[in-house]
Amino acid sequence: MATPRLLVVDDSCVDRLVVSRVLQSCNIKVTVVEGPKEALKFLAMEHDVNLILTDYCMLEMTGYDWQMEVKNSPKISHLPVVIMCTDDVPARIKRCLDGGAKGKPIKVIDVPDLLHYI
Repeated sequence: MATPRLLVVDDSCVDRLVVSRVLQSCNIKVTVVEGPKEALKFLAMEHDVNLILTDYCMLEMTGYDWQMEVKNSPKISHLPVVIMCTDDVPARIKRCLDGGAKGKPIKVIDVPDLLHYI
């Protein structure tokens, strides 16, 4: 299997750094962007992403709203989206899953488990 490539979308530079280091330690290629608008620009040019990992709480829009943008875009709707969230809010988790998220919103500690979504 080729080395998987993940796109990390998070407006927190600390979270981007932590997540990217954990993923890279698992031999995963990582591209990080600051938010959904930058991610859309990247995805318009790049087509070898295997999974999008996004934070739920961002300034531009929520992870759920970003996930719905992905799912409604014909060119990238096939990409699995996993949402990171530090809160365990059942209604939020259900909404994300109902919207097509792969698995429940995860915490940073769960990042190495992402490979089974690819």
